[in-house]
Amino acid sequence: MADLKILAEQLVGLTIKQANELFDILKNEYGIEPAAAAPVVMAGPAAASTEAVVEKTEFDLILKSAGASKLAVVKLFKEISGLPLKEAKELIDAAPTTIRSKLPKEEAESMKKKLEEAGAEVELK
Repeated sequence: MADLKILAEQLVGLTIKQANELFDILKNEYGIEPAAAAPVVMAGPAAASTEAVVEKTEFDLILKSAGASKLAVVKLFKEISGLPLKEAKELIDAAPTTIRSKLPKEEAESMKKKLEEAGAEVELK
């Protein structure tokens, strides 16, 4: 059984070029076409480590609920958004809804914190 584990480790560690050579050998010398061989090799640890992690820079502020203090949430949202009272109230009444889109991280977190302190249920996406 240990030999199979070693073989599996060697297969996972193959480069794309080596995987193609193995495919050619299996096909030409043994008549085997391993259809799943390439995706399995590419899904190994070597491929996963080359993917870049992209940090999100823009967030949507989503009001899930105005909470018990709806009036306080409407007033606060009017202040931080700069919208007229009627438009701010309409947005708050439409919950759950996206109340601001593509905000920088700091601004989104600040608005979220203020709205939560006023009693709203808010999330960032």
